Amino acid sequence: MITVHYLDNSRAHRILWLLEELGLAYDVKTYKRTSDYRAPDSLKAIHPLGKSPVIVDDGRVVAESGAIMDYLIETFGGKTLHPPAGTDEQLRYRYWMHYAEGSAMPLLVMKLIFARIPGQVPFFIRPVARMISDGVRRKLIDPQVADHLALWTSELARDGWFAGRQFSAADIAMSFPVEGAMSAIGHERDTTVLRQWMEAIRARPAYQHALQRGGEYRYAKS
Repeated sequence: MITVHYLDNSRAHRILWLLEELGLAYDVKTYKRTSDYRAPDSLKAIHPLGKSPVIVDDGRVVAESGAIMDYLIETFGGKTLHPPAGTDEQLRYRYWMHYAEGSAMPLLVMKLIFARIPGQVPFFIRPVARMISDGVRRKLIDPQVADHLALWTSELARDGWFAGRQFSAADIAMSFPVEGAMSAIGHERDTTVLRQWMEAIRARPAYQHALQRGGEYRYAKS
């Protein structure tokens, strides 16, 4: 039995979703975030970095979202969740599987950190901290976010999914970055294509079953 160490409101939702798509049995051990929005120290008993998601399968501890997804697909035969080898779609699939954590998430985490900085400093320097944070976001982070949103929109406008004309694990990998971004941007931007894609992934029974098993996941409402 696979055990998923699941942190609420986290990337771990994607692992439950993938397990549901694969039709695998699994247990969920849920962890609640601390008051400073961090994972509890109890996760360090599972993996030294104390991060989620982590899975344990037959004594093997597998961490990192991308590595977990690769492990599950390779171990349990998720052939329908990736395009055939040697195709252009397979190259697109590989790109988005790596891009999700390698390019998209660091940028979104940086945006979150700078948004939280003013609330983490003594009140008498908060105006200065807010000015610095707003400047960094406006001049450095938000222009990059706009470029990424344009890339996502262009890719999905081609044929509806991130790696071709069929749903794949690349769409699972990209769900957290897209849903997170959609919850943080204003309404001045045309996000029709992205929201149509979110409606499509959320309509999948496996996505809904993952929500039932994992519990709170605020980005499902973005």
